[in-house]
Amino acid sequence: MTQEFDLAASLAGGVEGRSGTWSFIQDFAAHWTSALKTGDGWAEADLAVAEERLGVRLPTALREAYLLFGRRRDLTSNHDVLLSPAELYVDDAKEALVFRHENQGAASWGILLDNVRDDDPAVFIRADLADKTAERWEGWLERLSPCFIEIVMSESLQADGETCDFLDPDDGSIELLEQNCAQLPFPAYPIGEEEHGNRWFLGQDVLLRDDDGSAVLARARTPEALDRMRDLIPGDWLNDHR
Repeated sequence: MTQEFDLAASLAGGVEGRSGTWSFIQDFAAHWTSALKTGDGWAEADLAVAEERLGVRLPTALREAYLLFGRRRDLTSNHDVLLSPAELYVDDAKEALVFRHENQGAASWGILLDNVRDDDPAVFIRADLADKTAERWEGWLERLSPCFIEIVMSESLQADGETCDFLDPDDGSIELLEQNCAQLPFPAYPIGEEEHGNRWFLGQDVLLRDDDGSAVLARARTPEALDRMRDLIPGDWLNDHR
């Protein structure tokens, strides 16, 4: 790369609109994982077959994401799973087009059929509950394109290897996180959880997600950068074997 990737600035542009979203994901992949290349996306024919089977045209943002990087499992499916075009389906209640599953089937992400004709529709999440009558589609993010930013960043936290870790926070962990890292300009989510949702932070070559104080996940560009973060935020890091 000819110049350093400014993750925070690129993310700010990425959440503004779809073109910025795909630019951010391309730059993030090149700088933090491996660059996108021809063949990383599904073919137009794969999407056409899915649309014919489903009887709906996929939203523009969903099509663009699948065409650009939909086959890159390291960006989409290290933990939770982005469904392939052949796996997309409409839920039993005929309420939503489902495109992503939680890794143990505890939740699904979807687009309400009422909004499926929008270019960049809102995304909803539904928990898989023992009482099926209590299941509801709840707001996740107001647009699909930022959801793909969230997918790519979240799945990067779950990669195998020595650059990812998980912290079970104690009483002072989140304060140390806020002191040592900059909060990134990503919309509050899930929708309606502005004060108790997920937040993203950036340290020195370390990306972190705070899940409302219940967990902190980290992805570093190097093992050394991750060790520095563990020293800044001491605690019960799952993979710290020093």
